[in-house]
Amino acid sequence: MKFQTLKILSITALASGMFLSCAQTKTATTPKATTETSTGKAIPTNLNWSERMMLSEMKRFPDAWMLDFHKTPKWSYPNGLVLKGAEELYKKNGKKEYFDYIKGYAEEMVNADGSIKTYKVKNYNIDMLNSGNVLLYLYSVDKQEKYLKALQLLRSQLNDHPRTSEGGFWHKQIYPHQMWLDGLYMGEPFYANYTQIFEKGETATKAYDDIVNQFDLIQKHLKDPKTGLLYHGWDESKEQAWADKQTGLSPNFWGRAMGWYGMAIVDVLDFLPQNHPGRARLISYLNSYSEALVKVQDSKTGLWYQVLDKGGEKGNYLEASASSMFVYTFAKGARKGYLPTSYKTIAKKGYDGIIKNLISVEKDGTVNLNQNCAVAGLGGTPYRSGTYEYYVNEEIRSNDPKGTGPFILASLELEK
Repeated sequence: MKFQTLKILSITALASGMFLSCAQTKTATTPKATTETSTGKAIPTNLNWSERMMLSEMKRFPDAWMLDFHKTPKWSYPNGLVLKGAEELYKKNGKKEYFDYIKGYAEEMVNADGSIKTYKVKNYNIDMLNSGNVLLYLYSVDKQEKYLKALQLLRSQLNDHPRTSEGGFWHKQIYPHQMWLDGLYMGEPFYANYTQIFEKGETATKAYDDIVNQFDLIQKHLKDPKTGLLYHGWDESKEQAWADKQTGLSPNFWGRAMGWYGMAIVDVLDFLPQNHPGRARLISYLNSYSEALVKVQDSKTGLWYQVLDKGGEKGNYLEASASSMFVYTFAKGARKGYLPTSYKTIAKKGYDGIIKNLISVEKDGTVNLNQNCAVAGLGGTPYRSGTYEYYVNEEIRSNDPKGTGPFILASLELEK
């Protein structure tokens, strides 16, 4: 398999033979980019990959608010993604350093009155709900009043969050009439978990119905009947330049967008009541989704491409975050009985491909996950067109939390 050339932003790092963690951009030659870490003790190589990656993240980002290369504290979704891995590791082995890392984020971000640094309800940004999962976990442990108030603040966003004509949450206020696959992971697991903990009776039933409706709408509007893959976004108004004038759909199947969607399904099923009629539909969606993804899995490496159905085209590359998300989704789906047991084997093939092709380890044991798309979206300023050329020319970097978080979760699933 040919890996693309990674252009290095730091000449100094290039001279020393090391890549800076956020310095990979389009066009590259090797997946073995490494990352300088802060000084400190070496990371043992005899641990499982889940723990090795978590410790590497903690070494790169000593405070959890720094995840995603933040220079100042910011309430954002990637932090919650990696901290979910820390939570699962702590539950597994009880090592206090993982709990302290999670706690440190909440203590930095949540004020005494329950307000959250940098978070604004009126932005109606569905991304902002994902890190609420951190607070749901911490509140279950120590019942701090400020965490409860912060949770209620986040949940209040959904009361007035703008919606499509059929009740689908807009991705953000600044992206009117649009549903993106990403948003299902950002909002629905938090919404379902919050509902399970705090709401009862008719209120809870209404919330669960609302959650399932989000997935129903995605299947109705974003699924391609020919391939079974799902497009990145849909504009109900059909006004966006990226939107097809007949369907409102964006033009491509972006790997990580589908990764978010699969993770959303398997995580929401943790909280949706067993007797809810929507469970069977979500499981059927997961099976259809999984069948479509297996057809575009790279047969040689077990990985998936940035643009899923265009593996042989110029500029496309095997992408780490999507591959990690699919491995997690398949492994968890198989373990929970939502998918046939054969999907654990498929997940293992993908996971082995990640280890072989996208992981590098430094002399001090620090683990790097290479070839992550840094970010991709639709519309905005500068305008993101959703074309093939757009997706394959977005920045590529090592150790993006949108890859390392799912890698930790995928590792934990396969270590069970």
